[in-house]
Amino acid sequence: MAVVIVFAGLVCMQYRDQNPQRYEGQFFDCFDTVTMITGYADSQQDFSEKLELLQAKLVYYHQLYDIYHTYDGVNNLKTINDNAGVEAVKVDAEIFDLLKFGKEMYDKTEGRLHIAYGSVLSLWHEYREEGLRNPLQAKLPPQAELEARAAHIDIEKVILDEQSSTVYLADAQMSLDVGSIGKGYAVQKLAAYAREIGLKHALISVGGNVCAVGERADGTPWRVGIENPTLDSEKPYLAAVGLSDGCLVTSGDYQRYYEVDGERYCHIIDPETNMPPQYFASVSVQAEDSGVADALSTSLFNMEYAQGVSLVDNMEGVEAMWVGKDGEIRYSSGFKVYEEK
Repeated sequence: MAVVIVFAGLVCMQYRDQNPQRYEGQFFDCFDTVTMITGYADSQQDFSEKLELLQAKLVYYHQLYDIYHTYDGVNNLKTINDNAGVEAVKVDAEIFDLLKFGKEMYDKTEGRLHIAYGSVLSLWHEYREEGLRNPLQAKLPPQAELEARAAHIDIEKVILDEQSSTVYLADAQMSLDVGSIGKGYAVQKLAAYAREIGLKHALISVGGNVCAVGERADGTPWRVGIENPTLDSEKPYLAAVGLSDGCLVTSGDYQRYYEVDGERYCHIIDPETNMPPQYFASVSVQAEDSGVADALSTSLFNMEYAQGVSLVDNMEGVEAMWVGKDGEIRYSSGFKVYEEK
C-alpha cells in the first residue's frame, strides 16, 4: 500500500510493505522538468530529509548551468555569455569541469556535441517559443540568419584557464549552451551526492535522464522503461532495461518541438546542417556515467546509424538503442533489454 506524504514542499510516496521502506519524492524547480527520486530508507523523516538535501544540490547545478537567468553571488553560464569578448569570468569548479568535459565530447563526437553552439540554438529557441505561442504564424528561422550565427561557434574560442579557473569566450557574438550535457552531468553529480548522504539504493530521474544508485534493496536491478516516441500508441513503452549503478538517457523529437506547415521541428539541432535532424524518433543510451549518456544521446540523434553505432562500439561500457521515424528499432551489440526472472 502507498501513502502520499508532503514534507518541506516536496511530494513523497511511502510503500509500507518494504523493509527498509521504499519512498518516492518529486519536485519541479530544476532544469525545466520534473525530478523524481525513489529510494529506500529507515523512516519517512530520514528519506524526506535526504530528498530535501538532494533538491538543494540540484537547484545549485540548475543555477550554475542556467543561460537565461542570473542569481545573486553566482557566476553562471549566463555570466560567461554576457562577458563574451569582454573579459574572462572566474567560475566554480563545477562549471569549469563541465565545460572541459564538453570540449572532450566535442572531439569524441566529431562536433555533433557542441557546447559553443548557443548562437544558433538561441535563434531556434526564439522561433520555437513564438511558434508555440502562435501556431498559425509559426515560422522557421531564416537560413541566412542561421548561417550568420553559425559563423560564431568556434569551440577553440572557448578559453579555459585551469590555473585561474576562468572561462573566456574570445568571440563577442558566441555563447555557450550546455543543454545537451548539463542535465546529465548534474544527475551524475547528484547520484554521487546521494551516496555521500547515505542513500545507497536509489533511482534518480530528471526528465529523460535516469541514474541508478546501487540496486533495489532486494538486490535486483531497477527496471526502467524506454518510452514509445509515438505517444498515442497503445504500447507506451518499447522496452525496459535493468540498471544497477548505471544510467539511461533518451533524446527524441516527441516532447519538445513545434510545427510549421504540418512539419515537426524538434529542439535538437545538428551543427552540420543547422537544422533538426531527421534520422530518428529517439535514441536511448546506456552508460555508467549520466553525463556521457546525455552527450551521446544527443550526438547519436544527429548521426546516421552506421556512424553512430561505430562510435558506440568504440566506447567501453556504452550501448544504445535507436528508434527510426518508421518505428524500426535497432540496438548496439551489447544493449540488454530487461527480462523479469
